[in-house]
Amino acid sequence: MEWETVIGLEIHAQLLTKSKIFSGASTAFGAEPNTQACAIDLGFPGVLPVLNEAAAHMAIKFGLGVDAEISKKSVFARKNYFYPDLPKGYQISQFELPVVGKGHIDVQLEDGEIKRINITRAHLEEDAGKSLHEDFQGCTGVDLNRAGTPLLEIVSEPDMRSAKEAVAYLKAIHSMVRYLEICDGNMQEGSFRCDANVSVRPVGQEKLGTRAELKNINSFRYVERAINIEVERQIALIESGGTVAQETRLYDPNKNETRSMRSKEEANDYRYFPDPDLLPLVITEDMITRAKEDMPELPQQKRDRFMEQYSLSAYDANVLVSSRHMALYFETVVAESRAQPKLVANWVTGELLAALNKENKDISESPVSTTALAKLMERISDNTISGKLAKTIFESLWNQEGGVDEIIEQKGLKQVTDTGAIEAFIDKILADNPDHVAEYRSGKEKLFGFFVGQAMKASGGKMNPQQLNELLKKKLEA
Repeated sequence: MEWETVIGLEIHAQLLTKSKIFSGASTAFGAEPNTQACAIDLGFPGVLPVLNEAAAHMAIKFGLGVDAEISKKSVFARKNYFYPDLPKGYQISQFELPVVGKGHIDVQLEDGEIKRINITRAHLEEDAGKSLHEDFQGCTGVDLNRAGTPLLEIVSEPDMRSAKEAVAYLKAIHSMVRYLEICDGNMQEGSFRCDANVSVRPVGQEKLGTRAELKNINSFRYVERAINIEVERQIALIESGGTVAQETRLYDPNKNETRSMRSKEEANDYRYFPDPDLLPLVITEDMITRAKEDMPELPQQKRDRFMEQYSLSAYDANVLVSSRHMALYFETVVAESRAQPKLVANWVTGELLAALNKENKDISESPVSTTALAKLMERISDNTISGKLAKTIFESLWNQEGGVDEIIEQKGLKQVTDTGAIEAFIDKILADNPDHVAEYRSGKEKLFGFFVGQAMKASGGKMNPQQLNELLKKKLEA
């Protein structure tokens, strides 16, 4: 039997407010445990929550970014469940009237296809604390610093049909919240994480299969692996005569397996009811106008502009706009160097991105400044150095060994562009290889690459490739 995978994601994005969603306690990451949890976060008797206006502003911005309906009236509810890291015994969230309604985002898949993923809703809620198991033998520690941190939970429709599609959607939302500057997107610190709802059904069947929820996955790679392994598990279970239970499962990256955590609750299990301590959030036209004025150029808009303004391919444009910082870096280098945008794009998406990935750095942490890369692009463009030599210089820039011109001078990397000098190299190569010359002239034209390689080797890679090719061809055909 052929099976179809059905996936929906629930993404939790911590909002970049300075204080928590219902209290004035700090949201700064990395403080000593339980030093940033006030009486409101701890749910002490008699305390009253007050909504953080900045959190509402950020939620509206997200709604505008995904072309969603913005609710003019939004209600907070109590979601009742007990965990050690949820002091009140309930979470303040939104249920029937979320701040953001139906929207969508278009994602580009690996084959270049653009697919629209529909968004059901995005609602505001408070984060819970964090249970710590690593440093305590036989018991669990609870850090409540995170309790009350504002979250935007973004719920998709079950529109994804493979793990790769799910990752493409997750990356698109990740890029969106960072462009909007409403979330730092730091998955290692847990400020951007997701739950994946995964089910399978026979191809052609409309009714959805029973889903399992994969909880709190915090890397793109793990999302893909977790979904794939869960799909395999469900298909094997059904084909062996079993049934899939509706449950919450955890993904273990060390064993590459999912395991049952608890049965999955339904909405009625949470006993939602409007929070009596919070008035409805009324969103005015003025609030929406202020959010619109605060909107940046979004990834899709920037991608289309890069393709038109800089004549870039869809692939190059997509890579460059995947991060707001990378797009800014690229445009800054183009402006400072006046080099061909395609040349700059090749270096940013190639050499620079490879070096950043190797050391797990963000482009904002790049040791090679925009000014340094702009100078390198100038030196390639004015034929001072070849593209091959530029890679050597880039490595020195990365290691902070000086400026571009200084490195060229110190290492003697200036390109040979003198016609007489190039001809002298060519004459020696041809004189040393008369048999190869005869073979080339008798029709074995593939040997042209051999002569180019020998000439480059003799010059230490410093010869201008274009001049070399032109002069070599003339000599061989003389």
